[in-house]
Amino acid sequence: MPSDKPARRLEDIVENVQAILRYTAGMDETTFREDQKTYDAVERCLERISEAAAKLGDQAPVLVPGQPWQEIRALGNRLRHEYDAIRED
Repeated sequence: MPSDKPARRLEDIVENVQAILRYTAGMDETTFREDQKTYDAVERCLERISEAAAKLGDQAPVLVPGQPWQEIRALGNRLRHEYDAIRED
């Protein structure tokens, strides 16, 4: 069921992308891999982004065309169910 608050869902996505950028500012890949708190925080932001995209449903490509919405939504399932197969890179 599509969200009745699509603007809020898009804000959730933007806020979590901005959080990821803040958390990882100045980090290289090695530093990121070694910083478990930041890694976990980024993973949680990705889960929120995926959930917001899922709540947007078919509205997502209409509101913001050209994005890989199916892959964004699928990331949440991968993080929940295939967490042991996710590579840090």
